[in-house]
Amino acid sequence: MNIINTQSEALHSVCSFTLTIVPIALAIMLFFCLIRAIRGPRIADRIVAINMMGTITMVIIATLAVRMNEGYLVDICLIYAMISFLAVTLLTKVYMGVYAERNAERSAAKEAKRQNRKNTANPDIQHSDKD
Repeated sequence: MNIINTQSEALHSVCSFTLTIVPIALAIMLFFCLIRAIRGPRIADRIVAINMMGTITMVIIATLAVRMNEGYLVDICLIYAMISFLAVTLLTKVYMGVYAERNAERSAAKEAKRQNRKNTANPDIQHSDKD
């Protein structure tokens, strides 16, 4: 019986140590994700960093739920997961709209530039809309 108690105490101390270190390591990773979300360089990098921040936050909350033996933290974690999913979906939708608008403007500018080159290449020919 003494061996079982010793093993149980050792396992408990390892779990306690692990459940203390994991949130700290995750908080450091969360900080690096925040830096990536701010610096970019592209919008896609920022969206992925925000998504990763949400996931890391959920893991921290779940780890604290196990560490503190509080069941309500799991409910908070699930609610946070839904809110994080909706936020990333909304950001992606907004980004796709801005991206499509920017591409439309670029193609219109290219077409105008192409038309301008065509008109300046043949100055002798008068273009008219009346045929």
